[in-house]
Amino acid sequence: MKDGALSRLRLLLAIAALMLLLQLGNSLSGYALNGLGLVPRQPQALAGVLFSPWLHGSWAHLLSNLSGLLPLGCLVLLRSRRDFLYASAFIILGSGLLVWLFGRTGVHVGASGWLFGLWGLLLARAWFDRSLLDLLLAVLVFLLYGGWLFGLLPREGVSFEYHLAGAFCGVLYAAFSRRRDR
Repeated sequence: MKDGALSRLRLLLAIAALMLLLQLGNSLSGYALNGLGLVPRQPQALAGVLFSPWLHGSWAHLLSNLSGLLPLGCLVLLRSRRDFLYASAFIILGSGLLVWLFGRTGVHVGASGWLFGLWGLLLARAWFDRSLLDLLLAVLVFLLYGGWLFGLLPREGVSFEYHLAGAFCGVLYAAFSRRRDR
């Protein structure tokens, strides 16, 4: 494995380790950290835009999100570490602000907006960049995660708003960051 690829993998593993440590602290505290989650239209909860992707409602919730974050993150990291970091920041901030503005009342926690953003980004790059690699990645992502389309629909107990906002921000990032040299 090339050193650059190993460095990229370390970044994802560090993110996963941080999430696992936060989940351990959160579960030991009786999920008190979830009070830092995103609560729509509450000015005192605006910091939840940054905190909510790192907090989860249960171990199953976290593991479910990590099972998508790690492979999708690896695929985004194929382009560059910088691209992954910029895309992640754009998706986390953008989807969080959209949920804060338009989400249903309640505490929203979890990395699913981030995941759906990476998913939307990888699918949209096939359209915006039109490279063979981006097309192949989009086909792979759709074959593996095509069922996520149903995650964009309203469902009780699930923040579909984060899913929808994340996917939208991923597509938007793909449009803004498209390679202009083609």
